[in-house]
Amino acid sequence: MNNPNQSNLDSNECSHKHIKQEGGFLVCQDCGLIMDDRIAFENYLNRGSAYDYSESQRDYERQIKKLDIKAKQDPSIARKYNKIKTLEKWYRDSETNFGQQKKTIDLLKSNQIGLNIDHTKFIEIKRRYLAYNKKHRKSYQNMVIIFLAIVWMEIKDTTNIRIEHFIEICKEIGHKINKKMINNATEKLLDTEKKWKKLKSTSEIEKKIKEKIKIVFQKNLNNIPFEQVQDHFKSIDHYNNNKLEMQLLVDDLLNQIDYEDLRNHNYKAFTAGLIYYIAQSLQKEKRKAYTQRIIEEATKFSTTTIRKKYNILKELLGEAKEIK
Repeated sequence: MNNPNQSNLDSNECSHKHIKQEGGFLVCQDCGLIMDDRIAFENYLNRGSAYDYSESQRDYERQIKKLDIKAKQDPSIARKYNKIKTLEKWYRDSETNFGQQKKTIDLLKSNQIGLNIDHTKFIEIKRRYLAYNKKHRKSYQNMVIIFLAIVWMEIKDTTNIRIEHFIEICKEIGHKINKKMINNATEKLLDTEKKWKKLKSTSEIEKKIKEKIKIVFQKNLNNIPFEQVQDHFKSIDHYNNNKLEMQLLVDDLLNQIDYEDLRNHNYKAFTAGLIYYIAQSLQKEKRKAYTQRIIEEATKFSTTTIRKKYNILKELLGEAKEIK
């Protein structure tokens, strides 16, 4: 195998120029050193290939094909091969239609795992997987473990199957996992979803508070009877149109106020100040209709509270008379 002229050459001093593939390994023909792929690749790039790599690669591929064909002649191996083959592409795309993942669930069911996965559970598994896969997918192996962890989380409370048996079946259909890997994936998934939930909750709370303010605003305006302000309006229709205009202003103003500026206030008291603030943006005659005393009667908050909230709104939005 070795060149006789190089038999005594120290492998550390050898330039490894003459490499040949033997028995699936890359071997230096000068010093006998079994090369790793990195060294062989560097030699190939830096010095040019000193051996017929394409021919040796074809030999290697032919040998693998022969072994595959021989193995698949065994019916049990052929079944496992076909099962694993269905998982080939399902992990690649965060926009997947989830078809391949469904096949994985079907494989588990065929082994009496996850028989309690109905349509509702399936939709939840799909939602959680795609949400995580969209932003946090790192590798095929990681996403397989995340997927299997999601499946286990959905079925564990409604099945008498132990996690050890679940892992055993997962191994049979082609996944190298263990209990520690499932636990780590579960913890990672729950931590991520907890962060999402916190962010989502902030947005939802802000939306709900602003919706409540708009509802209370309308209710409080309706608590002011026309008879109490009729001197400032031509007719009841004129008064109703004015209330509608004020309600439309609420949407625009609330969009300019951040959640952080709302969270520490009683939203009902804040609404009382908002009515007075918007009233100050009206024409002079209409503005006189909404005095602090009238707003106090309609909202049940004192004039002191109304003034405080009004001043806060001025700091946030500027002078009311500048509202367009």
